[in-house]
Amino acid sequence: MFARLLALALVVVCGPANADAGGDAARGETLFQECKSCHQVGQGAVNRIGPHLNNIFDRSAGASEGFRYSRGFERAASGGLFWTYETLNNFIENPRALVSNTRMSFRGFSDPQDRDDVLAYLRQFSASPSNIPESAPTAAAVDHAVAPEILAIVGDPAYGEYLSGECTSCHQISGVGAGIPSITHWPTDDFVTAMHAYKVGVRAHPVMQMMAGRLSDEEIAALAAYFETIN
Repeated sequence: MFARLLALALVVVCGPANADAGGDAARGETLFQECKSCHQVGQGAVNRIGPHLNNIFDRSAGASEGFRYSRGFERAASGGLFWTYETLNNFIENPRALVSNTRMSFRGFSDPQDRDDVLAYLRQFSASPSNIPESAPTAAAVDHAVAPEILAIVGDPAYGEYLSGECTSCHQISGVGAGIPSITHWPTDDFVTAMHAYKVGVRAHPVMQMMAGRLSDEEIAALAAYFETIN
């Protein structure tokens, strides 16, 4: 798989690095709703569960400063993976086919037109080939409001590790998705918000509702602290 990835990266790097997306950016913005729970793009965008996607075109993979990438992405970046239209198109079609062991749980856009439209939307936030002013950031997907005093609880990572056994029976510590979303390296606010959404029934998943319902605010904070810092 790594040899295949390296060969693909080298072919694309040697090809036209500035190929433009020719899709419908407005439709791409709508499709991007599937991505924005993890990725921000636009003015003020920051790394959250996934890296921000500003200036994603025509740069090396794994290059968002301050973001902790999976080992799979680190290997891909060291192997020469470079984000052009072609490699981005391949990645969002099937992320794990291009980058093995990525923490990204999204299965991909199978429709070529969907991919073209999403990439046309993202192209607006890359300086090359033209300097297009960045628009307002896409809003982070938050489906539940959590009281500030709950978000302010400072969790104990060691206690979180102690509590994590039931989590890691499904969610792999390595961060590999394999059909179950990765929860490693999530920002604590995102983790706490998601767990409280399950706890009060805003997010509908019987197993997660049961798990979250058994946890106190302090225990959720401890798990959030552990999974954010896990190596």
